Amino acid sequence: MKDLQKRVAQFVADNGMDTKPEFRALDLVSEVGEVAKEILKMTDYGRAAAKPREEIKSELGDVLFALTALADSLDVDLEEALEMVLGKYTKRLEKGSAGSESDQS
Repeated sequence: MKDLQKRVAQFVADNGMDTKPEFRALDLVSEVGEVAKEILKMTDYGRAAAKPREEIKSELGDVLFALTALADSLDVDLEEALEMVLGKYTKRLEKGSAGSESDQS
């Protein structure tokens, strides 16, 4: 994952795409919305089982780029963040559920 972050950071730098974290966060939310929109299309707006469309790859790629650029702008190592989250979910599962209600003790 470090290679992915380096690659995105270099792309951003090479193309003059540096911006503030708050704009990166807005971009990420917008891209996640595009994924949701694509899923609505894939399910005929909830009326059918998902029929994958090629467009979902591009939308997920946009989310990955936006998330990676946001992490870089906040100096967050995504690999380290993922390890933290996996540990959190492991503890929750040991309590019986992956949901945040397992954090209540």
